[in-house]
Amino acid sequence: MLWLEDIVEQKIQAALERGEFTNLPGEGRPLEVAADPLVPEDLRVAYRILKNAGFLPPQLEARNEICNLEQLIRGMDPGAERSQALRKLHLLNMQLAASQRGGANLDVEAEYYERLTERLAGK
Repeated sequence: MLWLEDIVEQKIQAALERGEFTNLPGEGRPLEVAADPLVPEDLRVAYRILKNAGFLPPQLEARNEICNLEQLIRGMDPGAERSQALRKLHLLNMQLAASQRGGANLDVEAEYYERLTERLAGK
């Protein structure tokens, strides 16, 4: 990718020489970039502290745990241990979904989960 960087650098240098970067709005001032624009303003400080301490927001922690559990389940043989892991996976998915939409449809999901685990367990 070094060749691409060279091309970009040449184009930037040529634009500088033509004066295309002069008299732009905000020239000479630092950029005003909102930190974490997708995080609600009242949670930004708390999330920044957690991020600096090496912690993730609960939804991201749940997603990471779900991904790890899915990989573990793929390598497991059918049996009681796999069924237990599937139940835990479903519970984590339900909790994540509930946190994202305020807890709607948990009864429907619970019924679906029970039927799904029965089918996967071969009952």
